[in-house]
Amino acid sequence: MSDYQITNPATGEVEATYPTSTEQDIQQAIEKADRAYQDWRKVTLEERSTLLHKIADIYLERQDELARIVAAEMGKPIAQAKGEIGLVADIFRYYADNAAQLLAPHTIDVDSGSALIEKRPVGVLLGIMPWNYPHYQVARFAAPNFMAGNTLILKHAPQCPKTAEVIVDIFKEAGLPEGVYNNVFATNEQAATIIEDQRVQGVSLTGSERAGQAVAKIAGGALKKVVLELGGSDAFIVAADADIEQAIQGAIEGRFGNTGQACNAAKRLIVVESVYDQFVEAFTHAVRNMTLGDPLDEETFIGPLSSKAAAVNLQAQLDSAIQAGATVLVEGGMLKDKPGAWFAPAVLTDVDDSMDVYYEELFGPVAVVYKACDIEQAIKIANDVPFGLGASIQTQDAALAADIADKLDVGMVTINAPSGSEANTPFGGVKRSGFGRELGTLGITEFLNYKLIRDKS
Repeated sequence: MSDYQITNPATGEVEATYPTSTEQDIQQAIEKADRAYQDWRKVTLEERSTLLHKIADIYLERQDELARIVAAEMGKPIAQAKGEIGLVADIFRYYADNAAQLLAPHTIDVDSGSALIEKRPVGVLLGIMPWNYPHYQVARFAAPNFMAGNTLILKHAPQCPKTAEVIVDIFKEAGLPEGVYNNVFATNEQAATIIEDQRVQGVSLTGSERAGQAVAKIAGGALKKVVLELGGSDAFIVAADADIEQAIQGAIEGRFGNTGQACNAAKRLIVVESVYDQFVEAFTHAVRNMTLGDPLDEETFIGPLSSKAAAVNLQAQLDSAIQAGATVLVEGGMLKDKPGAWFAPAVLTDVDDSMDVYYEELFGPVAVVYKACDIEQAIKIANDVPFGLGASIQTQDAALAADIADKLDVGMVTINAPSGSEANTPFGGVKRSGFGRELGTLGITEFLNYKLIRDKS
């Protein structure tokens, strides 16, 4: 039985099954990508830019259709799915408009003669992508590498085969040459085969810690460059002078957007003692008033989780925290009277470092609120986890915000807004959140050959 199937998380019904790639399919994908690279690397930046603008146009033209597919595959509320498609268009346009500058050669000072650094493509790359942002994740890998001149093989999440196919259709409609982008419905073992193939020069994975460890081990053994964007347990720090109304809105969006299924979600709300009671009262009221419902309804803010397995796993973490002594401020959990993967939002407090959940990532609509006696303790709590993706700081004191940001062991800090993603800002973390960057000025640099040309004549 194939792992690639659409199981609608709102109904629990299997709507379609897709065949897994054969070994011949895998070898053909590698061969096509390698062959296409020989020509694609020679295509001018102007031609690539025109093509990426066409891709962005098609995404926006098909926005409603694409959003409905995403809602059916992984349960994303359709208004948020449309927002994802808009961001995808922004990413393709950003690299279309800025790659010439980002890829421009530059001279360096040398003792004698002259030296030039050229930024050249490296060849075939493998992307392994997750289900939670099924278009955005592909765009942030594909757009910069298309402009750089690399060719791609893409293994999408098994939950999103229709999205995987429609991405191929969009690129084809825009005029992307055959072989520059190759979708495979590969098994994990087949992905390992692709990484180990000498024609493949690198791999980018967004996913779990376990997946990252497996891919990094294989890539390391094959001496391949790897970019990993893994889990996160981002802190959302609320200082004493914070605008509480703004902080509540940011906490709701940051923790519960995409039904809490984001690597950079505000999973730990850390509030200083002087405003803790005020924040908790307003926050729990806002959580109880969120709209949980049909992901195809424009008014829905919370949809189902991506799968029944995800709901079961999150329920186990919630139960473990409660059994260990956590206090429930908003009682949530699996809605067992409904088919599918429905999970009502929950809010916990009194979680401490003796509990497993203190160190774990909660990938779904469960918020944990921590009380800190002061900002220094808030920073200590924020850093006291194995992850280091992002963080958010709520304060009206610019100097304080800068000081907190400097002390946080993360890859990204956002002030007075929830963590997010934009086409022109680099995305990535430290510690067990992975390494490497995507998007922005840094996203195009990961898979380049910085070729030195030195003239000593």
